[in-house]
Amino acid sequence: MVSDLLLGGDLRYHLSQDVSFTEESVLLFATELGMALDYLQSQSIVHRDIKPDNILLDEEGHAHITDFNIATQLTDGQLATSMSGTKPYIAPEVFGCAMDECAGYTFAVDWWSLGVTLYEVLARSRPFDIHSGTSIPHIKSLFVSPVHYPSKWNKEVIHLFNKLLCTAPGARISSLAELRQVPVLKKVDFAMVFEKQVQPNFNPPRDHLNCDPTFELEEMIVEAKPLHKKKKRLAKQRSLKGSSSVETPESGIEGQLADFVPYNREKELMKREMEIKENEWEQELIEAMNASCTESVFASSIITT
Repeated sequence: MVSDLLLGGDLRYHLSQDVSFTEESVLLFATELGMALDYLQSQSIVHRDIKPDNILLDEEGHAHITDFNIATQLTDGQLATSMSGTKPYIAPEVFGCAMDECAGYTFAVDWWSLGVTLYEVLARSRPFDIHSGTSIPHIKSLFVSPVHYPSKWNKEVIHLFNKLLCTAPGARISSLAELRQVPVLKKVDFAMVFEKQVQPNFNPPRDHLNCDPTFELEEMIVEAKPLHKKKKRLAKQRSLKGSSSVETPESGIEGQLADFVPYNREKELMKREMEIKENEWEQELIEAMNASCTESVFASSIITT
């Protein structure tokens, strides 16, 4: 599968870097992501995991939806019923399904998740205090209380959030046509947004990677006993600091290259194939032995009779 190269980082990363997004930025995100959700709906796809972690920006700052691992496709009239998603962003009707209080859910759940995501991007906190360990009954009690909005927010922006964070799926914005009717977006040129002709207010930095360092993850992949090697390396570094010798960058790199174990995919595949064949041979041997025992017993019974 080929996908676009998106170097702007995800919204979660930028929130962790204390980026303050303006209302204008959030409204552009709402428009771009609303178009993406509308397209998914035209393909009968429910994403089910809209959240800041799964919204990637390109170099210009335009928003894109990623990570379709738990997405599902619904045929005409079909409802999804499984408890899927990331808890703080899951729509009320999904929790209702988990408690057998409703028959199922459909595309509107993604628009609820979009509302929670955009609220978090603008407020730097979520509208409901929900975590992975929060019980479903407690979550349902939170949905009864009205959402709190900062007093400095534009009233029309608040109106947009009220339409997205509506607990009743039928009253919630759940299509691009409905999104267009929101007062704060009525003057937006959706055609220009679609063509990426509207310049985002936030432009991701281009002088560094817009993601967290992955050295430790790479180390876990290429080393058989990463924790053991890390302890030895740290102990060696401490001993070097205590001595008069100085380790040059070149020697450190040479040491890392010496410890590097290249991954041989072809060898690994051959190993797996051999293991499968050995299991098949073992199974055939067991079956042959069982058959031999059965024949011996049968022959003995004939001789006896």
